[in-house]
Amino acid sequence: MRAEGLIAAEDVLLFANAAITSTAQREFHSDAYEQHLSLAFLHAYMIGNYRDLYAATLALDINDHNAALIVRRLLETSAEATAEQRHTEGRLIARRLAALPPQRVYALFAALRRAKVNNRRTRAIMRDWLAARPDPAFDAVKYRNGVKKALRHAHLPALEKELGDFLFAPRARRQYGTPLLETWRRAHYEQAAVYELPFTVAEGFAARHGMNRAAFLERIAPRMTRLERLRLQGSARERGAKAVATDLTRVPLTRLATYVLGLSLDERSERREELTTALRVAAHRATGGERGWGRVAAVLDDSFSAYGSGQKRRRPLAVALAAHYLLEALADTYTPLWTSGRRDALLAFPHGSTPLGERILDALETGPDRLLIVSDGWDNAPPGLAAEVLRVWRTRLDPDGRVSVVHLNPVYDADGFDVRRLAPDVPTVGIRDAEDLPSLVGLAQFATGRTGPAELRAHLDSRVAAFLTTSEEAR
Repeated sequence: MRAEGLIAAEDVLLFANAAITSTAQREFHSDAYEQHLSLAFLHAYMIGNYRDLYAATLALDINDHNAALIVRRLLETSAEATAEQRHTEGRLIARRLAALPPQRVYALFAALRRAKVNNRRTRAIMRDWLAARPDPAFDAVKYRNGVKKALRHAHLPALEKELGDFLFAPRARRQYGTPLLETWRRAHYEQAAVYELPFTVAEGFAARHGMNRAAFLERIAPRMTRLERLRLQGSARERGAKAVATDLTRVPLTRLATYVLGLSLDERSERREELTTALRVAAHRATGGERGWGRVAAVLDDSFSAYGSGQKRRRPLAVALAAHYLLEALADTYTPLWTSGRRDALLAFPHGSTPLGERILDALETGPDRLLIVSDGWDNAPPGLAAEVLRVWRTRLDPDGRVSVVHLNPVYDADGFDVRRLAPDVPTVGIRDAEDLPSLVGLAQFATGRTGPAELRAHLDSRVAAFLTTSEEAR
């Protein structure tokens, strides 16, 4: 096996971990500046040395922040790509942009504009993405500045003349034929029209008209998206606007776990049946029908560092809580072990040290087929015990690897340019959303050095093919 091939495989896995976990925001053990510098270096290193593999990571379960960064860097360096590379990159970029939230794409277009990236390839990608938007009038109202800047930067005409007038000369028309544009015009002087607009746009008009906040939230509730309802449910309930309530069973698993952890312990206890049911429904949906993982034990980190940071509040703990319910759905027999020793997952909160070694011993004593460890890897009670337990287990007690052990780390270590590992022989992969856990466990097989770069490249090729096929079928 050639040394350069092994190095390439290690570099790709290192970058994938970073692209899954880091959003260049403050973490418990590192500030935002350190995160930004570390992540920027990895992006520059990857595109400079492995352009094909760098683009291929768009097909992996990376977060939106890094997906947008990859797209931006590929477009900034179009002149350095071959014709074949540009073709493949164009398909990957188009597919990834279609999966990103529209506000994230408009922010990317604005970043390209500030960086003065305006080559033909960039203009074509912007044109095609804008043309594929299902409701141009909705985008024009909700993301008005983003649409205007994108059209100007790419030298594109508005799709319709009326839409162009709305964006660039809104006072040129006394009335609009498009209902939503006309509603926006009326909302300047008619309060009833405010309730027919998208929530984020209506909020601005409500403030301008001095409308009562509680009454506004209650009446605008039918126009909110599911996630807007979730974000505002608590504050609306405090103001008496009960209509903001949402169907929690339809919320994505990790986001739902974040919401649950934001509630007080008393409220979680009072709503135990509702919240537990919602989490289990979301977990079963996230399995995609996959079951039969056998006997599974999980070590779940709810130590104080699971609080995360002010920017990513309780995010590591939310991933652990969501993983708990997902593994419960995947396993035939499931044993959860929280580092705090608590047994009630719904009442989890960040507290105490991280005795990972002790909990791993407890987990292995249950005789599992799989052991999953969800932790930031800061083993400190006592330090290094987890690594020693795993070393002895793998080298002396289970050299044949009968028990599959995978460490899933939701926190990027800026100093190490990777997620923090527990032991050399135990695969560690980054995780941001618990929904990605099954596919990340599959990726973990490449993190121990037992498989070579050819197998990793084949895995990436299959992910890219599936990623692009999904896009074509969607059309």
